[in-house]
Amino acid sequence: MAEATASTHIEHSGPDAGITRWLYTTNHKDIGTLYLWFSFLMFLFGGVLALVVRAELFQPGLQFIEPQLFNQMTTMHGLIMVFGAIMPAFVGFANWLIPMMVGAPDMALPRMNNLSFWILPFAFAMLASTFLMPGGAPDFGWTFYAPLSTTYAPDSVTFFILAIHLMGASSIMGSINIIATILNMRTPGMKLMDMPLFVWSWLITAYLLIAVMPVLAGVVTMMLFDIHFGTSFFNAAGGGDPVLFQHVFWFFGHPEVYIMILPAFGIVSHVIPAFSRKPLFGYSSMVYAMAAIAIMSMVVWAHHMFTVGMPTVAQLIFMYLTMLIAVPTGVKVFNWISTMWRGSITYETPMMFAIAFIILFTLGGFTGIMLAIAPADYQYHDTYFVVAHFHYVLVAGALFGIFSGIYYWFPKWSGKMYNEGLAKLHFWLSFIGFNLTFFVQHFSGLAGMPRRIPDYALQFADFNMISSIGAYLFGFSQLLFLFILVSAIRSGKPATQEVWDNAEGLEWTVPTPAPYHTFETPPEFKSRRAH
Repeated sequence: MAEATASTHIEHSGPDAGITRWLYTTNHKDIGTLYLWFSFLMFLFGGVLALVVRAELFQPGLQFIEPQLFNQMTTMHGLIMVFGAIMPAFVGFANWLIPMMVGAPDMALPRMNNLSFWILPFAFAMLASTFLMPGGAPDFGWTFYAPLSTTYAPDSVTFFILAIHLMGASSIMGSINIIATILNMRTPGMKLMDMPLFVWSWLITAYLLIAVMPVLAGVVTMMLFDIHFGTSFFNAAGGGDPVLFQHVFWFFGHPEVYIMILPAFGIVSHVIPAFSRKPLFGYSSMVYAMAAIAIMSMVVWAHHMFTVGMPTVAQLIFMYLTMLIAVPTGVKVFNWISTMWRGSITYETPMMFAIAFIILFTLGGFTGIMLAIAPADYQYHDTYFVVAHFHYVLVAGALFGIFSGIYYWFPKWSGKMYNEGLAKLHFWLSFIGFNLTFFVQHFSGLAGMPRRIPDYALQFADFNMISSIGAYLFGFSQLLFLFILVSAIRSGKPATQEVWDNAEGLEWTVPTPAPYHTFETPPEFKSRRAH
C-alpha cells in the first residue's frame, strides 16, 4: 500500500500534475467529482436555455426570438437536462458512494470508468456545436419524433445522432461497471439484502440502463438510415410508419424516466432515517418496490401515445398497467412517512429537500394518474399540464433528490462544512421558485394552452407571467448553490464528528443495535473499508 501511494504521488508531482490527475485518474472519488461538476455545468447551461424560453413566454406575442429558435431552445433544454444534468449527477453519486458502501477499494473497472466519463464532454460539445451549424440546432423537441426529425430536420441532426450514441455508450459502460462492482466486490459476508438502499437503487437502475439504452441506439440508427441511406422506417410514403418511431422511442423513454428517479429514491432513503433518528421502515419492501417499479416501467410505454389511434383494448391495458405502477411507488412514500413518524426529526438542509421531494414528487405522481386515464388524456395531451407533471417528477423529484444528497454527503466528501443558513436560503428560494414556475402550468394546461409554442392567447398571460418570474427565481438561486459549494471548499469549517455519526446508524437514539440496512456500512464490516 505504501509503494502504491508513493507511485501515485510521483505520478501527480510534475508541473502539469493538476491536469494529469483529472485526465488519467482511475480513482472512483475523482471520477465521481468529475461527473458531479460536469452535470452541474450542464444544469446551468440547460437552465439558461429554459430562461430564454420563459423570457419569450413572459408576455403574449413574439418578444425576443423567432419560433424556430424557440423550438431549438426547448429541444436542447430537454436533451441537456435529461442526458447531461440528471443522469451524470447520479452516476457521480454512484462513483463516490457505491465502493465505500459495499467496502470495495474502487470500482471494478477503473480505466473504463475514466473512459465513460471523458466521452461525455465531447458528446455534449458536439451537441452544443449544432447551434453554430447551417440550419441551426435540432428543433424537433427532445423526443425527436420522426418524420419531423428525419424528413424535415436541419443538417445538424446527424451530429445530434452521433452525440446520442456517445452518451449511450457512456451510460452502458458506467452501468456494467456498477453491476460488476456491486455483485463481485462486496466485502466478505455482506449479502445483497444487507446493502444500503442507495446501492440497491443503482443496481436496479444499471440493469434498466443496459436494457433500454440499446433501444435508443437502435432508433437513432434507424433515423440515420432514413436520412442518409434511402430507407423508410418512419416515412409513410415509402411504406414506413411514423408511429413505429414513437413505440420504439417510448420503450426507451419511459424506463428512462425511472432511471432518473430510482437513484433519488435511494438517496432519500438515507437522508430520511438519518434526520428522523430512526431506522428505515420496511427495508425489504423498499427493495421489492424498486424492483417492481423497474420491471413495470418496461410495459407502460404507450401511455405517452393514447392519441395516436391505438385500439381501445391496448389503451385499456396500458391505462391499467400505468395505474398499477403507482402501487409500489405508494409503498415507498408510505415507508418514508412511517420512518419519520414519531422520529426525533431535525430540519437540516438535506432533510428539507428530502421532505420537499416526498411532497412534490407525490403531487407529480397524482397528476401522472390523471394522465394515465386514456379518455381524459385527450384533454391533457400536449398541453402545459404535461409539462407541469413531468417537471414535478424530474425537478422536484430527481433534482431535489440530488440537492438533498449533495448537502448530506458533501461534508464527508470534502471534509468541510457548508453554511447552513445559506443552504436553507437556497432551499426556500428553490422551493418557492419551482412551485411558482410549474404549479400554475397545471391550470394553463387544463385551460387548453398547448406546449412548445412561442406565442399564446391573451387569457394565458397572467399564468405565464407568474411562471416566468418563478423560473428566474429558481434559476438564479442555483448561483447561490454554486457559491455555497465553492465557499465551503475554499474556506469552510472542518466537518465535525456529528456529520459521520449522522450517517452511521444514529445508535444514540436507537436502544438496541439497528438492522444492517440503516448503516452506510454494517459495523462488523467497517474494519474492512478501504476508505
